[in-house]
Amino acid sequence: MTLDIKKEGEKTLATLSGRIDTTNAAQFQEAIAPLMQEKDIEIDCSAMEYTSSQGLRVFLMLQKAVSAAGGKMVLRNMQPQVKEVFDITGFSNIIKIA
Repeated sequence: MTLDIKKEGEKTLATLSGRIDTTNAAQFQEAIAPLMQEKDIEIDCSAMEYTSSQGLRVFLMLQKAVSAAGGKMVLRNMQPQVKEVFDITGFSNIIKIA
């Protein structure tokens, strides 16, 4: 799992790739820590191959932090098999997916 973060004006763009599972969920949580302070986040998930429930938990933590700060977060370009996990668990109703 890799996460690359860059700023474009007020917007924070992140690119996520690889798998998020029990072996690296803590690493993912640490990697997204800088995003917890942002208000306008777009995460490109086109190269994300998989997420477990532990990864979903980290996405939820980020969503809550961004919402509490009055911001918005969107996940973009999600692969169908990953989006299905978000749909089945109801996370696509909580987190905006474009």
